[in-house]
Amino acid sequence: MEKIKLTQYSHGAGCGCKIAPAVLENILKSSVSSFSTKNLLVGNSTKDDAAVYDIGNGKALISTVDFFMPIVDDAFDFGKIASANAISDVYAMGGKPILATAILGWPVDKLPIELAKKVLDGAKTICNEAGIPLAGGHSIDTLEPMFGLSVNGLIDIKNLKQNSTAKNGDLIYITKKIGVGILATALKRDAIKEEHKEVLINQLTQLNKIGESFGDLPYVTAMTDITGFGLLGHLIEITEGAGLSAELNYSAVPVIDGLQEYISKMIVPDNAYRNWNSFEKKVSGIGAESFFTLCDPQTNGGLMITVSADHQNEFEGFLSRYNLSDFAKPIGQMVPKTDIVVSIK
Repeated sequence: MEKIKLTQYSHGAGCGCKIAPAVLENILKSSVSSFSTKNLLVGNSTKDDAAVYDIGNGKALISTVDFFMPIVDDAFDFGKIASANAISDVYAMGGKPILATAILGWPVDKLPIELAKKVLDGAKTICNEAGIPLAGGHSIDTLEPMFGLSVNGLIDIKNLKQNSTAKNGDLIYITKKIGVGILATALKRDAIKEEHKEVLINQLTQLNKIGESFGDLPYVTAMTDITGFGLLGHLIEITEGAGLSAELNYSAVPVIDGLQEYISKMIVPDNAYRNWNSFEKKVSGIGAESFFTLCDPQTNGGLMITVSADHQNEFEGFLSRYNLSDFAKPIGQMVPKTDIVVSIK
């Protein structure tokens, strides 16, 4: 089969396809109220990663859906990445995924169906790694290729983590380096170095399985995953959800090595600008480099966690035991609410 680059068949890439935060907020405004039930523990009012429904006996169902257009050229890797990204929403709530169904859009007159099969093979590979069945799905003929999953999970309600429950004084941690949006842009423009391509694929396909274990830690007060709105956008969701502000220590933020080379050539995703336009009035202290890295749309990015400062040593020891010692350092702290939502130091 002739080598086909999937990224050349889509205008967006990965979570960079997301509608900008300010636009999405306007879309979600409606005069029609949703059906209300006391069993719905988490809906869309706090912009959280998944819906959560009380099913009784102290248990809850976690339900989420996520899909996007290709962020890499290889169909098998695309299936893996889109699946890991979707499953992450369950981990971001502290839950255990149990079942997935596929969402496939394929331009059957432009791309071979053999490539669609490889996308599904990639999805099955990640679902197998997560220990869940890919149990069905739905497909349509589309103008651009797209793929994702609807994922269900379970959690003990006492272990549920949300993005709106951080406390004043909490420390902020993340579990992956940021910058995959920049590397993905370099890949799409055929400008990526081979060593960076390997870094990109490895991070994009890495499951955030540690989130299930974070659910067991009572001193983890809030959690989300970092995706299309970038580190800044998702930190703003945490701060606004809790009615607080945050101080971010940029020098402590783990960034993928080598990004500056691409930034200097302006090989950056367009959505970094769209993200910034949505929240620039809420941020102070942005710099020439931090603008591109902190606004960079991540796909299957790491988890962002807030932790009670009294348990800093305990949590950092926990990270080290799970081979995350490189991330056992806070990148910021939650502080009382001010006019500025996030101050970058």
